[in-house]
Formats: sequence, C-alpha cells, structure tokens
Amino acid sequence: MKMFLFYFFVFFLVSNVFCQTKEEVKIKTTAQCNMCKERIEKKIKKEKGVYSVNVNLDTKYVTIFYNPQKTSPDKLRLAISKLGYQADDIKPDPIAYEKLPTCCKLPKDRKE
Repeated sequence: MKMFLFYFFVFFLVSNVFCQTKEEVKIKTTAQCNMCKERIEKKIKKEKGVYSVNVNLDTKYVTIFYNPQKTSPDKLRLAISKLGYQADDIKPDPIAYEKLPTCCKLPKDRKE
C-alpha cells in the first residue's frame, strides 16, 4: 500500500510539472520609474495564467511568463494598457493614464 501511494504521488507530481506549459512574451511599454515597475508587476501577476512578471526600466520591456491555455499576449497587452501604459502598439487607456502619478507619465505630458 505504501508503494502504491508513493508511485501515485510521484505520478501526480510529474504530471503536474509536465502538463503546465510556460511561454514568454516581451512587451514594450512606457514605464518610467520604480512606481511604474511595482504597479505593473503587482497587477499583471494577478492576471489568470501568469507565472511571473519583470519590468526592466532600462529597456522598457515587460517580460511575462504565462500559461498559453489560460491567457494570451494580446490579453496581457490589454491588461497593461488598462493600467495606463502603452503596450507595444496598444495605446494606454486615457482615463487610467490621467490617474497615473506625474512621474509615471511621459515627459511631454508632465506638468512639473
């Protein structure tokens, strides 16, 4: 009986590891500062199917590892846009953009 449970556990563990596929997408964004980085990473991590998110402020790219059975690059781009940031060719949601702190807006839109 113990061997049966052991093999069942191993089978269950292996099947879960191999059945979950991960894909990566890099999305160009307009993130400006650490507040942008934290906001994007926090919110996008909550999206269904997302494993990890990393915003690189030097390159302005968001790298996302996700499950393609639960989400898509287009849905992830739209989610970033709804936060007020451009996501590749998708413009930021204007209402969300206006709510961003001044430091998170593009230099031409800042009122300093």
